[in-house]
Amino acid sequence: MKHSKLLATAFGVAVAGAISFSAQAEEMMATFEIVDGTIPQSLTGTPGDADAGRKTAIDRKKGNCLACHVMPIPEQQFHGETGPALDGIGDRLSEAELRMRMVDAKVINPDTMMPSFYKTGQHMVLKKFEGKTILSAQEVEDVVAYLLTLK
Repeated sequence: MKHSKLLATAFGVAVAGAISFSAQAEEMMATFEIVDGTIPQSLTGTPGDADAGRKTAIDRKKGNCLACHVMPIPEQQFHGETGPALDGIGDRLSEAELRMRMVDAKVINPDTMMPSFYKTGQHMVLKKFEGKTILSAQEVEDVVAYLLTLK
């Protein structure tokens, strides 16, 4: 994919560098089908856990959503403002749309700064993170379940 915005790329690398990658290199990647810019089917076949998803979303070494998004989590400081606010996201996007954005938002917008949370082959990562995803398939499902509660 072509990255036309140096700042966006640099920021994306900084965000990706600030979060840990899942130890999923040894696990089999879940298969999924993209349909009309969405991923309609669960990556795991197991429903997401919204409570676990909230914890992952605000974990600065996992989802790190707060780095770019204002979220309805007043007990956490320093919400980012480069991405859209996530309050009400469960009303604006479907489960399939949210899953696509979590897996690889660049499919929808190649210039987005949002990292691909369930994709290997990330650009400019440390060697120890090569071939690994940021989140596991179940963590993606958990975050999607949490985001769907934000109505």
